Amino acid sequence: MKRVYFDVGFDIAAAGGQGVGGAMTRFGLNGATTGDAVSLEADLRLAAGAGYQGVELRDTKIERYLAAGGALEAVRGLARDLGLEVYSINALEDATLRTGAALAQVVARGRLLARWARALDCSAIVAVPSILPPGGLTAAEVRARTVAALRALLVGTAEFGVRVGFEFLGFPTCSVNTLRAARDVLEELGEARAGLVIDAFHFYAGGSRLEDLDGLDGERLVIVHLDDAEPGPPSSLGDAQRLLPGLGVIPLAPLIERIRQTGYRGPYSLELFRPEYWARDPAALAREGLECMRRYLA
Repeated sequence: MKRVYFDVGFDIAAAGGQGVGGAMTRFGLNGATTGDAVSLEADLRLAAGAGYQGVELRDTKIERYLAAGGALEAVRGLARDLGLEVYSINALEDATLRTGAALAQVVARGRLLARWARALDCSAIVAVPSILPPGGLTAAEVRARTVAALRALLVGTAEFGVRVGFEFLGFPTCSVNTLRAARDVLEELGEARAGLVIDAFHFYAGGSRLEDLDGLDGERLVIVHLDDAEPGPPSSLGDAQRLLPGLGVIPLAPLIERIRQTGYRGPYSLELFRPEYWARDPAALAREGLECMRRYLA
């Protein structure tokens, strides 16, 4: 029987565009887009006010909120009152090449994020690969250690029932920087709770190809991040060179079309790390970001 990962019941009248099989496209606002100066609660209100259906919450913002005396039950209630779904918690960093006590720390952090996710009625946490150590590693070593680390993370978070979205990073120094390499890891891992996160910026920066999506079951995708990039050699790009969708050089339309062909029915989320945008009015930025995404997913 085909395994279903996504709850696709949502308010069609409030959604933003036509998706696969007549389903409406859902849009999310990632907390990285607004920057660290914008609070967790403000991200929720900004998303709802701009017309998004959901949010991706940054782990650092949750930590600050809790340290100031906030409660996750209040966040869950606010999200419900605003009609928002929490799509994921971002992100468990440097998650894949550690061993021994260092790996145990990663698993403990993953358990914390998974506990938060469950409390927020959120179905996934996002984990990102480690940077290669000085001297590098062979492809076989990277794959073996990445599979082992993700397996430990899945075991450690099993009681919370959330998915682990593995997001490859397209930077040359990242240990897993292409969609093909990320798919190879998950195929060897063979765990249903492990899925993929595709970020358009990282897809482009790492040199992934549209053909790398061939044969991918869209239900293996946890979420898709939409963003664009400044001109320049892709391998030289950094997060500060991200742009709103449609304002850069990434060929987003064919990428989105190929993603749709996988049968993906999950949300598309705006994830930007551009200091110039953080200085803008966050409400205006959120509205413009949604408009940019809708041009591709109407």
